[in-house]
Amino acid sequence: MGRLQNHVRNKLFAGLLAAVPVAVTAFILWYVDTRARGLFGVSYPFLGIAITVGGIYVLGLFITSLIGRFLLGLMDGLLRRIPGLRDLYRSWKQIALTSEGHEGIFAHVVLIPDESGALRMLGFTSGEALDGDPDVCCVFVPASPNPTSGRLYFVPVRRCLPLDLRPQEALKILISGGNYVPAAIGRATARLAALT
Repeated sequence: MGRLQNHVRNKLFAGLLAAVPVAVTAFILWYVDTRARGLFGVSYPFLGIAITVGGIYVLGLFITSLIGRFLLGLMDGLLRRIPGLRDLYRSWKQIALTSEGHEGIFAHVVLIPDESGALRMLGFTSGEALDGDPDVCCVFVPASPNPTSGRLYFVPVRRCLPLDLRPQEALKILISGGNYVPAAIGRATARLAALT
């Protein structure tokens, strides 16, 4: 009876892991489509999604243009000077994923040793040393499959192994629970094994 119970539990868990992303994606698409069609007074299904995608694309074009970057720079300068909002804005900017990927805690993907030193953990770092200690940096190691929680480590810079991996790819690894692992991870672990 124990084997059957384990089999059913494992299959239910696997089905749940497969169903939740599909259900969440379907709900988001339905919500965006419904809201966009209501906003623009359109009754054709899925036209709201097309309008939303088009709007996001136009916004991206504007933000990456010379005028858009100039306006973003002005807003950045203004928000850095407003008392009260300054700290909130700086904190949000520090954790936000930027399109270029060179700012914030998620700017660089690294492997760091765990507490035992025998295993490696996937983490994110800004790549900047701590004020007052140029040999230590801050690394956020997110939980999997929910990367919104995790632990913060202060690691010697020499113990951080930078990966040739975009932060978005690293987040895919975490969310998939290790089902998706790009070749950059394998190359890095092979380099580590060769060094020891």
